[in-house]
Amino acid sequence: MSTAPARPVVGVLALQGDVREHLAALREQGAEAVPVRRPEELAAVDGLIIPGGESTTMYKLAERFGLLEPLRAAVRDGLPAYGSCAGMILLADRLLDAPPDQQTIGGIDVTVRRNAFGRQVDSFESEVELGLDGGPLHAVFIRAPWVEEARSDVEVLGRVVGGAADGRIVAVRQGNLVATSFHPELTGDRRVHALFVEIVRRHLAEQAGTAAGNERGKAR
Repeated sequence: MSTAPARPVVGVLALQGDVREHLAALREQGAEAVPVRRPEELAAVDGLIIPGGESTTMYKLAERFGLLEPLRAAVRDGLPAYGSCAGMILLADRLLDAPPDQQTIGGIDVTVRRNAFGRQVDSFESEVELGLDGGPLHAVFIRAPWVEEARSDVEVLGRVVGGAADGRIVAVRQGNLVATSFHPELTGDRRVHALFVEIVRRHLAEQAGTAAGNERGKAR
Protein backbone atom coordinates (compact mmCIF):
# COMPACT_ATOMS: atom_id res chain seq x y z
CA MET A 1 0.00 0.00 0.00
CA SER A 2 1.30 3.47 -0.90
CA THR A 3 2.19 5.78 1.96
CA ALA A 4 2.13 8.86 -0.27
CA PRO A 5 -0.27 11.58 0.89
CA ALA A 6 -3.68 11.55 -0.84
CA ARG A 7 -3.67 15.37 -0.94
CA PRO A 8 -0.44 16.57 -2.53
CA VAL A 9 0.78 20.11 -2.00
CA VAL A 10 1.06 21.80 -5.39
CA GLY A 11 2.47 25.31 -5.68
CA VAL A 12 1.83 27.99 -8.27
CA LEU A 13 4.73 30.32 -9.00
CA ALA A 14 3.15 33.58 -7.86
CA LEU A 15 5.44 36.23 -9.32
CA GLN A 16 3.16 37.28 -12.17
CA GLY A 17 0.41 35.83 -14.35
CA ASP A 18 -2.70 33.64 -13.92
CA VAL A 19 -1.97 32.55 -10.36
CA ARG A 20 -5.47 32.65 -8.86
CA GLU A 21 -7.01 30.65 -11.72
CA HIS A 22 -4.46 27.84 -11.39
CA LEU A 23 -4.88 27.71 -7.61
CA ALA A 24 -8.64 27.27 -8.05
CA ALA A 25 -8.21 24.56 -10.70
CA LEU A 26 -5.78 22.62 -8.48
CA ARG A 27 -8.18 22.70 -5.53
CA GLU A 28 -10.88 21.25 -7.76
CA GLN A 29 -8.54 18.26 -8.29
CA GLY A 30 -8.12 17.64 -4.57
CA ALA A 31 -4.68 19.20 -4.22
CA GLU A 32 -3.60 21.60 -1.52
CA ALA A 33 -2.78 24.64 -3.66
CA VAL A 34 -0.35 27.28 -2.41
CA PRO A 35 1.37 30.32 -3.94
CA VAL A 36 5.17 30.16 -4.21
CA ARG A 37 7.29 33.31 -4.07
CA ARG A 38 10.30 32.33 -1.95
CA PRO A 39 12.80 29.44 -1.94
CA GLU A 40 11.47 28.07 1.36
CA GLU A 41 7.96 27.91 -0.12
CA LEU A 42 9.29 26.09 -3.17
CA ALA A 43 11.02 23.56 -0.91
CA ALA A 44 7.69 22.71 0.75
CA VAL A 45 5.71 21.69 -2.36
CA ASP A 46 5.29 18.34 -4.11
CA GLY A 47 4.75 19.88 -7.54
CA LEU A 48 4.75 23.31 -9.18
CA ILE A 49 2.76 25.15 -11.85
CA ILE A 50 4.44 27.97 -13.75
CA PRO A 51 1.53 30.06 -15.05
CA GLY A 52 0.97 32.12 -18.13
CA GLY A 53 2.12 35.71 -18.04
CA GLU A 54 5.17 37.50 -19.42
CA SER A 55 8.12 35.12 -19.50
CA THR A 56 10.84 37.81 -19.48
CA THR A 57 9.29 39.52 -16.45
CA MET A 58 8.83 36.21 -14.66
CA TYR A 59 12.43 35.09 -15.01
CA LYS A 60 13.73 38.51 -13.93
CA LEU A 61 11.49 38.46 -10.85
CA ALA A 62 12.55 34.89 -10.07
CA GLU A 63 16.15 36.03 -10.21
CA ARG A 64 15.42 39.04 -7.99
CA PHE A 65 13.60 36.89 -5.42
CA GLY A 66 16.47 34.36 -5.33
CA LEU A 67 14.25 31.72 -6.92
CA LEU A 68 15.83 31.08 -10.32
CA GLU A 69 18.59 28.72 -9.23
CA PRO A 70 16.37 26.90 -6.67
CA LEU A 71 13.80 26.39 -9.46
CA ARG A 72 16.44 24.96 -11.77
CA ALA A 73 17.74 22.67 -9.03
CA ALA A 74 14.24 21.47 -8.09
CA VAL A 75 13.35 20.62 -11.69
CA ARG A 76 16.72 18.92 -12.16
CA ASP A 77 16.08 16.85 -9.03
CA GLY A 78 12.73 15.59 -10.33
CA LEU A 79 10.12 17.99 -8.95
CA PRO A 80 7.01 17.64 -11.13
CA ALA A 81 6.29 20.93 -12.91
CA TYR A 82 3.70 22.13 -15.38
CA GLY A 83 4.10 25.29 -17.43
CA SER A 84 1.28 26.98 -19.37
CA CYS A 85 2.10 29.54 -22.10
CA ALA A 86 4.90 31.59 -20.48
CA GLY A 87 5.51 28.56 -18.29
CA MET A 88 6.22 26.50 -21.41
CA ILE A 89 8.83 29.09 -22.43
CA LEU A 90 10.45 28.93 -18.99
CA LEU A 91 10.61 25.11 -18.97
CA ALA A 92 12.16 24.93 -22.45
CA ASP A 93 15.84 24.20 -22.89
CA ARG A 94 16.06 26.41 -26.00
CA LEU A 95 14.23 29.50 -27.29
CA LEU A 96 13.71 31.22 -30.62
CA ASP A 97 12.77 34.89 -31.05
CA ALA A 98 13.76 35.65 -27.45
CA PRO A 99 15.67 38.67 -26.13
CA PRO A 100 19.40 37.86 -26.03
CA ASP A 101 19.49 38.05 -22.22
CA GLN A 102 16.41 35.90 -21.57
CA GLN A 103 17.07 32.86 -19.40
CA THR A 104 14.92 29.81 -18.70
CA ILE A 105 14.56 27.24 -15.96
CA GLY A 106 14.88 24.48 -18.54
CA GLY A 107 14.20 20.79 -18.16
CA ILE A 108 12.22 19.92 -21.31
CA ASP A 109 14.39 19.12 -24.33
CA VAL A 110 12.48 21.32 -26.77
CA THR A 111 13.00 24.45 -28.83
CA VAL A 112 10.14 26.90 -28.23
CA ARG A 113 9.30 29.90 -30.40
CA ARG A 114 8.03 32.81 -28.31
CA ASN A 115 4.83 34.59 -29.42
CA ALA A 116 4.69 32.15 -32.34
CA PHE A 117 0.96 32.66 -32.89
CA GLY A 118 1.27 36.46 -32.97
CA ARG A 119 0.59 39.40 -30.68
CA GLN A 120 -2.20 39.93 -28.14
CA VAL A 121 -4.66 40.91 -30.90
CA ASP A 122 -3.97 37.55 -32.57
CA SER A 123 -5.18 35.55 -29.56
CA PHE A 124 -7.58 32.79 -30.54
CA GLU A 125 -9.33 29.61 -29.47
CA SER A 126 -8.97 26.21 -31.09
CA GLU A 127 -9.48 22.51 -30.58
CA VAL A 128 -6.44 20.53 -29.44
CA GLU A 129 -6.26 16.73 -29.58
CA LEU A 130 -4.51 15.61 -26.37
CA GLY A 131 -5.36 11.92 -26.44
CA LEU A 132 -7.26 12.26 -23.16
CA ASP A 133 -10.65 10.75 -22.42
CA GLY A 134 -13.42 13.11 -23.44
CA GLY A 135 -12.18 14.06 -26.90
CA PRO A 136 -10.41 17.23 -28.08
CA LEU A 137 -9.84 20.04 -25.61
CA HIS A 138 -11.05 23.56 -26.35
CA ALA A 139 -7.94 25.68 -25.83
CA VAL A 140 -7.33 29.41 -25.36
CA PHE A 141 -4.14 30.83 -26.91
CA ILE A 142 -2.93 34.29 -25.80
CA ARG A 143 0.36 35.53 -27.32
CA ALA A 144 1.19 31.86 -27.29
CA PRO A 145 4.41 30.01 -28.09
CA TRP A 146 4.64 26.73 -29.92
CA VAL A 147 7.20 23.94 -29.90
CA GLU A 148 9.39 24.24 -32.96
CA GLU A 149 11.38 21.08 -32.21
CA ALA A 150 10.95 18.26 -29.69
CA ARG A 151 13.84 15.84 -29.17
CA SER A 152 13.38 12.08 -28.92
CA ASP A 153 12.92 11.94 -25.13
CA VAL A 154 9.96 14.33 -25.30
CA GLU A 155 6.41 13.01 -25.71
CA VAL A 156 4.20 15.17 -27.91
CA LEU A 157 0.84 15.32 -26.13
CA GLY A 158 -1.08 17.71 -28.34
CA ARG A 159 -1.25 19.56 -31.63
CA VAL A 160 -3.56 22.22 -33.00
CA VAL A 161 -6.43 20.78 -35.03
CA GLY A 162 -7.37 22.82 -38.11
CA GLY A 163 -6.70 26.37 -39.19
CA ALA A 164 -3.45 28.02 -40.24
CA ALA A 165 -1.59 26.46 -37.29
CA ASP A 166 -2.84 22.93 -37.95
CA GLY A 167 -0.38 20.34 -36.65
CA ARG A 168 1.69 22.74 -34.54
CA ILE A 169 2.93 21.17 -31.29
CA VAL A 170 1.27 22.85 -28.31
CA ALA A 171 1.56 20.27 -25.50
CA VAL A 172 4.53 18.15 -24.45
CA ARG A 173 5.73 15.97 -21.61
CA GLN A 174 9.15 14.79 -20.52
CA GLY A 175 9.14 12.68 -17.37
CA ASN A 176 7.55 14.71 -14.57
CA LEU A 177 7.47 17.89 -16.67
CA VAL A 178 4.48 19.01 -18.73
CA ALA A 179 4.01 22.16 -20.81
CA THR A 180 1.20 23.61 -22.91
CA SER A 181 1.05 26.66 -25.18
CA PHE A 182 -2.52 27.32 -24.11
CA HIS A 183 -4.28 28.33 -20.89
CA PRO A 184 -6.43 25.50 -19.48
CA GLU A 185 -6.97 27.53 -16.32
CA LEU A 186 -9.17 29.94 -18.33
CA THR A 187 -11.74 27.30 -19.34
CA GLY A 188 -13.89 24.89 -17.39
CA ASP A 189 -11.99 21.88 -18.76
CA ARG A 190 -9.78 20.57 -15.95
CA ARG A 191 -8.25 17.56 -17.72
CA VAL A 192 -4.76 19.07 -17.97
CA HIS A 193 -4.76 19.93 -14.26
CA ALA A 194 -6.06 16.45 -13.45
CA LEU A 195 -3.23 14.93 -15.51
CA PHE A 196 -0.64 17.01 -13.69
CA VAL A 197 -1.99 16.29 -10.21
CA GLU A 198 -1.93 12.59 -11.06
CA ILE A 199 1.74 12.92 -12.11
CA VAL A 200 2.47 14.53 -8.73
CA ARG A 201 0.63 11.75 -6.87
CA ARG A 202 2.52 9.04 -8.75
CA HIS A 203 5.83 10.77 -8.06
CA LEU A 204 5.02 10.88 -4.35
CA ALA A 205 4.04 7.21 -4.38
CA GLU A 206 7.34 6.30 -6.07
CA GLN A 207 9.26 8.31 -3.48
CA ALA A 208 7.34 6.63 -0.67
CA GLY A 209 8.05 3.20 -2.15
CA THR A 210 11.75 3.97 -2.47
CA ALA A 211 11.90 5.23 1.11
CA ALA A 212 10.12 2.11 2.39
CA GLY A 213 12.52 -0.11 0.45
CA ASN A 214 15.50 1.70 1.94
CA GLU A 215 14.11 1.23 5.44
CA ARG A 216 13.60 -2.49 4.84
CA GLY A 217 17.16 -2.73 3.57
CA LYS A 218 18.48 -1.09 6.74
CA ALA A 219 16.50 -3.50 8.91
CA ARG A 220 18.09 -6.59 7.39
